[in-house]
Amino acid sequence: MLFLSCISIFPTGRANAQTSVKPYYISGYAQGTTYNITYYSKDSLVAKQEIERILDGIDSSLSVYKPYSLINRFNDFNCKQVAMDKHLGIVMRKSLEIYKQSGGLFDITVYPLTRAWGFGNKQVKVYPDSAAVKRMLACVGSDQLSIRGNQLIKKTPCVQIDVDGIAQGYSVDVVADFLDSRNIQDYLVEIGGEIRAKGRRQPENASFAIGIEGPAKNADDEPILQRIVRIDQGGLTSSGNYRKYFKSGNKIMSHLMDPRTGYPLQNELIAVTVKAKDAMTADGYDNFLMALGLQKALQFLKQHKELAAYFIYHKPDGTVSDISSAGFYPFEAASH
Repeated sequence: MLFLSCISIFPTGRANAQTSVKPYYISGYAQGTTYNITYYSKDSLVAKQEIERILDGIDSSLSVYKPYSLINRFNDFNCKQVAMDKHLGIVMRKSLEIYKQSGGLFDITVYPLTRAWGFGNKQVKVYPDSAAVKRMLACVGSDQLSIRGNQLIKKTPCVQIDVDGIAQGYSVDVVADFLDSRNIQDYLVEIGGEIRAKGRRQPENASFAIGIEGPAKNADDEPILQRIVRIDQGGLTSSGNYRKYFKSGNKIMSHLMDPRTGYPLQNELIAVTVKAKDAMTADGYDNFLMALGLQKALQFLKQHKELAAYFIYHKPDGTVSDISSAGFYPFEAASH
């Protein structure tokens, strides 16, 4: 996603002088955010230019901020269908899978709502009234999308898509797969706070330690460290509403849209961090779990053992608390 996630990376472990591998670091700016790659090898195996070519290629397909992108071609009202490239095809199929799994709560067709509420690439001075929201809802719903071969088709011309809720996790996976292709066994890839790890930190041979941030007590303060978890395989992503929002009276209006109502999402959840087999899966499900609310999210995770999550939420008295699903405990326990 193109918002600041609540994950940061920490070194850990003790050095082992007998190994000859050393860390290599690549960092830069892409997709509207920063990226950081750490891998361990005897020699330099990856160039920064290679990483940036990969990320630029993904943007050319998936970014709504690039006028020439494939996704913007599809979003044109005069376009009924488009031939998908590899990136759009993978992300669309995963998005429609999660849409069905989530009962419609994860929906990439909320793009008109996102822009109308001021969370797109243009500022708005007037927020939509109920009549405007109702009109936009006629254009919302991934059931209005279909895939035939490599063709992405929309039933209604006004349907527009934004895959920011899953594309950054996908980008992490593409970079990680590229490192795999170079036979790199130990690495951590982070783009905008979304993470995928493989192997262990070398030469210490220790799991990667990752800090999860939570909201500060005062709006002007820096976020606070809530948890440190350790992983050596898979994706870890976060979704939250404490960094990107606006106030309407006494209400905090989240950048996350509720596709059922057409209004910004509102429930007790502040942030959720999801652990999954890969970053794209984690990235798609973190938004869905945010939309579910705490109790329904925990119930969902009991039925889906392949996912684990950590939640930060407001209690009824307004205080902040946190809780983990059963599957998330092993990653926390390893950090003590």
